[in-house]
Amino acid sequence: MSGDEAPRALYLVLLLMLVAASLIGMRLPAGKVVKMALAWVAIFAAGFALFAFRDDFGALGQRLRAEATGEPIASGEELRIPISGDGHFWVQADVNGRPARFLIDSGASITTIGGETARAAGIRPGIRVPVNTANGTVAMARGSAERFSVGYIDRADFTVHVSSSDATNVIGMNFLSSLRGWSVEGNYLVLRA
Repeated sequence: MSGDEAPRALYLVLLLMLVAASLIGMRLPAGKVVKMALAWVAIFAAGFALFAFRDDFGALGQRLRAEATGEPIASGEELRIPISGDGHFWVQADVNGRPARFLIDSGASITTIGGETARAAGIRPGIRVPVNTANGTVAMARGSAERFSVGYIDRADFTVHVSSSDATNVIGMNFLSSLRGWSVEGNYLVLRA
């Protein structure tokens, strides 16, 4: 028994002696004493299980919250984004400190924000460049966000396209390729910072 285990063992023995002494002091029949002893063992076992698995219960709570609200789950250097009911991965991101909802699209080359999001974040559209989209070629203005954050993943001087419409904000490959890695695992998009 190591030096750290001896105090724990002594504490456990003293705790068991306290419970045994209280049961004997009550002068109850042996059957009731055994039932009460088993009840105390069950109480201590439940307390021990709650203590031993406290981190797992925290992860379970995060997962339940993510399923209910669509919030990403931060775990170590990973951010797990649950799939939404429409089959896409949506996330709340911050553009220069302003929150906005984004669709994550690995088919988009550059992250694109709508005009309203750009105005709210203080991004001034620059020169217009032709961009190939699923709906054909369109002209979009280039811009730069001083800060672009998804969860705890932060990027500075981040290039964006600014759409002239207030269409869906889209996170593209310029963000995804800046990560250490990303993948789809079951119903989660996993971003590795």
